[in-house]
Amino acid sequence: MRYALFMKIALTGVKPTGVLHIGNYFGAIKPALLLTEKYEARYFIADYHALNVMKNPAELKAAIRGIAAGWLAAGLDPEKVIFYRQSGVPETFELATILSAFASKGLLNRAHAYKAAVQRNIERGEDGDAGINMGLFTYPVLMAADILLFNADVVPVGRDQTQHVEMAQDIAGALNFNYKKDLLKIPEAVVREDVAVVPGLDGRKMSKSYGNTIPLFSGGAALRKLIMRIVTNSQGVEESKDPDSSQIFSLYKLFATEDEQAALAARYRAGGMGWGEAKEELFRVTDRELSPIRGRFDALMAEPERLDAILKDGSEKARRIASGTLSRLRKAIGID
Repeated sequence: MRYALFMKIALTGVKPTGVLHIGNYFGAIKPALLLTEKYEARYFIADYHALNVMKNPAELKAAIRGIAAGWLAAGLDPEKVIFYRQSGVPETFELATILSAFASKGLLNRAHAYKAAVQRNIERGEDGDAGINMGLFTYPVLMAADILLFNADVVPVGRDQTQHVEMAQDIAGALNFNYKKDLLKIPEAVVREDVAVVPGLDGRKMSKSYGNTIPLFSGGAALRKLIMRIVTNSQGVEESKDPDSSQIFSLYKLFATEDEQAALAARYRAGGMGWGEAKEELFRVTDRELSPIRGRFDALMAEPERLDAILKDGSEKARRIASGTLSRLRKAIGID
């Protein structure tokens, strides 16, 4: 695997905590794959992060393989992208230990996930820290290690996730200042402003927390049944409908060609088409795009040893980079 020397490094991780849905596909997977055209990409499955909420070993192992198969089926090329498991790079956890000496408790107290968990406890009349484990509290330190270990220039995030990168910047800056050397590269957040907000079955943003998702690898009758559940208004068949305010049409635009979009928009406005027919059109274009991805996914899931080998190979590549970072740091802090 060779990269142009001038290419910057992009890094992103995904937690294996649920079944991939089309919101993930358009909101994370496709944008990440596009980044590989401009950046040297290092993408990982954040399995230790998932441990905070997923304690069943069989479920976690299945989720890891499912995420790996999903990204590979969607087009990730492990010959062009370093694709690895977080747990396959033990240097990550050594760096997290080093970084914890430069991460103030006050900084971690301000982490959005921790603050939200405390607030939920207080609202229930419980102690603020009830049920909160140290994995959640120190989550920002491990995430900083994920980023800083691999010399990332940019980390693609949604606007609500910029704090993760800002904390990595703060911790790296504190370490660099202490040793008066640029030991760790300061990363930048790349906010994906142009990423589509994918509506769910109920019109809200598609999210597992809302239970309104369309799984990426649903097909045939199961996919059609989900699409038929999309909430609509009470407009009759003969009434003119506004495609720009229709969540069915919003989903349709993600999968259809420009000509198909124009033709269906005209039918919306002309009247004579009911919501059932509009949903059938959505099913047609959705199944057309997802069917080949689903086929590749099923084939990969049928070969778990192949998935494990791809991730193991990626982890070995990642470790060669990680060992260089740790060697530099060990020497600087005096424990080489």
